[in-house]
Amino acid sequence: MNLSATQPDAAHHVSHVAGWTLLEFGMVDSTNLVAGKLGAWHAVRADTQTAGRGRFQRTWVSDAGGLWLSAVVPTGANREHWQALPLVAGLAVIESLKAFSLASARLRWPNDIMVNERKLAGLLVDIFAPQLAVIGIGVNVTNHPDVQDTKLKATSTRLADLVSKPPPLATLTWAILASLKSAMDVMAKTGFSALQPRINELWGGSRRVTIDLDGVQRSGLFAGIDDGGRLLLRENALALSAFEPHQVRLLREL
Repeated sequence: MNLSATQPDAAHHVSHVAGWTLLEFGMVDSTNLVAGKLGAWHAVRADTQTAGRGRFQRTWVSDAGGLWLSAVVPTGANREHWQALPLVAGLAVIESLKAFSLASARLRWPNDIMVNERKLAGLLVDIFAPQLAVIGIGVNVTNHPDVQDTKLKATSTRLADLVSKPPPLATLTWAILASLKSAMDVMAKTGFSALQPRINELWGGSRRVTIDLDGVQRSGLFAGIDDGGRLLLRENALALSAFEPHQVRLLREL
């Protein structure tokens, strides 16, 4: 297993957690890139990332005190499985956070975890090998992302601002990996539709949105997802349209 090409800090600790093999580093460029060299049910956590990424190659500030975690999961040949992974990961993270007294988190389609209008966590799914996906999870815990990027002061939040005693990073890592493994097992056995009702409880109510279909704008009320993971948009009282995740470049809440 050659990891040295993808991270500057080669020293790491290996443990086994909830069905996962967990590799922990002090510093990497990107936990997703390190995890992309590993097999299914491996996970990578780092204290900091020097090149953390969000959607559309945006920079994700990954300073010390946050949870920077990537997990490698099998997808099989079923496209529905891998395109639904951001939603499955969002479910796992929010259900884990509830166990630490955070009751107000919601999903923002497809890969943001919000508290009110501020981002607490983000998700990024990469495909580096056939029938495998890397789920990147970034959670602001006790870190200070606004120190590195002052614009984040108005748009981000941290677990430390929301609960009286945020859990240690190790405890949060174990909880999220256990929750993600459980959700993946459900999807493998009974399909994504078994998770759909739980995910649809996490949107925080109906919201008016605009979606960008690669240059074509559509507006309406976000109505959650169907049992295939498609985004549902109610454009008027009668019309409910469904869009595959790959069709929707961007969703903006109004």
